[in-house]
Amino acid sequence: MEIPKDLKTLYKHWKKHTQKPQIDVSEHTQVPQDLKYFISERMRVWERKTNGDKPPFTKDNVLQKFRFCNIYRELDKQTIQIHKDLKAYEDNFSLWLLNLCFHRFVSRPETIFSVGHLSFDRKTNEKVFKKLKNIPSPKYGNAYVFPISVIQKSKTPTREEFFCFCLPKAIKKISPVIQGFNNLSVNEALSSVLPQFEFNFKFHWTEILIDIAYQYPDKIDLFKDFYIGPGALPTAKAINPSTSPVELVNQCIGVDIKDFPYLTYEGQKVYLSAENWEGIFCEYRKYSNLKRGMGRIRKYTTRNV
Repeated sequence: MEIPKDLKTLYKHWKKHTQKPQIDVSEHTQVPQDLKYFISERMRVWERKTNGDKPPFTKDNVLQKFRFCNIYRELDKQTIQIHKDLKAYEDNFSLWLLNLCFHRFVSRPETIFSVGHLSFDRKTNEKVFKKLKNIPSPKYGNAYVFPISVIQKSKTPTREEFFCFCLPKAIKKISPVIQGFNNLSVNEALSSVLPQFEFNFKFHWTEILIDIAYQYPDKIDLFKDFYIGPGALPTAKAINPSTSPVELVNQCIGVDIKDFPYLTYEGQKVYLSAENWEGIFCEYRKYSNLKRGMGRIRKYTTRNV
């Protein structure tokens, strides 16, 4: 399916992701049929909803009842909201990055829309701080749980203080580092960013680097070595316990999934990157657990894409 027009112009990485990855797939890399089925059917759920079909969008009992992220993460509702909100800042990388981090740490776009954006001006951030303190709950999302314990012994021990007064200083220091990146892998970028940030937010910074790759694809290459989160590790071990998860994901990049409804950009296939495959491993673990009557329940609604 061709990428919808609004998403075509929202992100800048599409053309780069139509370039076929030059990867020699190991003869031992076998993507399970159940995983192939899962990603194909989950993608068709998105297609059917995008085309305006009426629910249910699938006959699969688990996919019909429970919520899963999209196979292409850039299709997720919250990611779309964030990138639309920050579109005006794309020519000011430091300001864009500051508010991207604010979005990902808060993990609830409605809160950002209510309190406004951060800046590198103390007075502006003091106004945001007051609004953030007074806004009623829920004001923080749970998609990317903020590790409050990491900041409790710092000079800005609350989320509100950290976001409004620590984050601008940190981003002012980190922004020129990232602007100097040239097609780094996410793992390479993490090793540069985390020491500068001085707080262990590895998961959040992985997500932020993905967002950077969507808008500044010359800085981060999502087809290179990617951080494998704990949610994806069980799937990696089940597929091939003798191969490192990072290498296994790299191998999967080169696998062409028959009958998978790839997105297309100007008629060319948008290949699944290492970032896509890490997300697939994570979502498939949830799917396979729910098939067995196990795991965390996240109910699907017709509002979810």
